[in-house]
Amino acid sequence: MAKVAEVEGQPGFYIFDCPGCNHSHFINTNPEYGGVWEFNKDLENPTVSPSLLVRMPWKDEMNICHSFVTGGNIQFLSDCTHQLAGQTVELPEL
Repeated sequence: MAKVAEVEGQPGFYIFDCPGCNHSHFINTNPEYGGVWEFNKDLENPTVSPSLLVRMPWKDEMNICHSFVTGGNIQFLSDCTHQLAGQTVELPEL
């Protein structure tokens, strides 16, 4: 089952559900839209490079989700502000 999906109508944009911050994250592989990531295009066992850094302001604080996606797993780095910081878990299916 797929863990990553291409966003309909936006070629080169992919989405996955993050179990750490409980939000969807985007992967841009289309250079027309700015910075791009390398993506192996394997929707069931995705690998993305470089790391993904997502900053989400919420109320009076900044939430951070920083991770590597490799072989269908997501490795959360220690600067994450959620409960999975420092852990590696399997990406959920979409």
